[in-house]
Amino acid sequence: MHTKTFVAVAAGLGLVGVTALTGCGSTDAKGSADSRTVTLVSHDSWAVSKNVLKDFEKKSGYKVRVLKDGDAGQAVNKAILTKDNPQGDVLFGVDNTLLSRALDNGLFQPYRAKGLAGVGAAYQLDQAKHRVTPVDYGDICVNYDKAYFSKHKLTPPQSYADLAKPAYKNLLVTENAATSSPGLGFLLGSAARFGDQGWPDYWKKLKANGVKVVDGWEQAYYQDFSGSSEGKKAGGDRPLVVSYASSPPAEVIYAKKRPSTAPTGVATGTCFRQIEFAGLLSHAKNTKGGKAFVDFLLSKEFQQDMPLNMFVYPVVQGAAVPADFTKYGPAAAHPATLAPGKIAANRDQWVKSWTSLVLK
Repeated sequence: MHTKTFVAVAAGLGLVGVTALTGCGSTDAKGSADSRTVTLVSHDSWAVSKNVLKDFEKKSGYKVRVLKDGDAGQAVNKAILTKDNPQGDVLFGVDNTLLSRALDNGLFQPYRAKGLAGVGAAYQLDQAKHRVTPVDYGDICVNYDKAYFSKHKLTPPQSYADLAKPAYKNLLVTENAATSSPGLGFLLGSAARFGDQGWPDYWKKLKANGVKVVDGWEQAYYQDFSGSSEGKKAGGDRPLVVSYASSPPAEVIYAKKRPSTAPTGVATGTCFRQIEFAGLLSHAKNTKGGKAFVDFLLSKEFQQDMPLNMFVYPVVQGAAVPADFTKYGPAAAHPATLAPGKIAANRDQWVKSWTSLVLK
């Protein structure tokens, strides 16, 4: 769904990440050093065109500093640990699978962003209090290697249930639900599909059918998946991978020689909707600048810049999406979803049960 220009089409790689500072202004790690600097804390997959960011800086008078803090889960956990003396002013990248953890820990202060009226209610999961602002959405889905299925004259799977069938034995690689955002999303999708009581039996079937579990998206997609350009080089032998609906267009756009069709496809019945948010941190040192930056994230300029930078869909109505993006990676028509309260009440126990069931 997101990229370091598709080095990470996911907001969630494994929880091990490299902290990096980019952009302009001071590099003091404890928030903005002065009132003209805004510090954004984000997962590693944050990306924006230089001209778009410079335009915001010119119009607003603020310099933007970006602190990349690993996977979305790692960034949120670190923000919670440092919430009384935050590293920055705004946190971007908390998604609906982790939202309750952030809100329950008082990570954000309320702010109703300018432009929020143009965002559909389905994305506003904290509509009553406005502690977070929806910025983008995408779908976690199983991707398949078209060449493999053509060669073996096998129909690609299209549903969760298909993945447990003997025809697909030893073909799927997924990410650890305890360490990876897409891995967690796939678990939540299965819970939405099979219910509280049914998902453990489903995972027992997947385990018996040879599902492979790795720590993060990067390993799954770039090493084990036979359909990605990097996976081919690495000798990946799994033609099914948990990734994103937006992965196929990235394979086309970043190919050295552009193919006429995407080499990978999406099992549309395996998709789980992921919504990403930004929020003004509770003890932000530059509250005014942080608010201006959150407003910027809902501007049409930024929203239309996102798809080919982070491989996500804009939440603002009327924001244009590139033709290549919609042609090769349309959003799922009927993705699985779970209410934030449902995720909050069950996520930790489900992950614990999943770990015991699948990894032991």
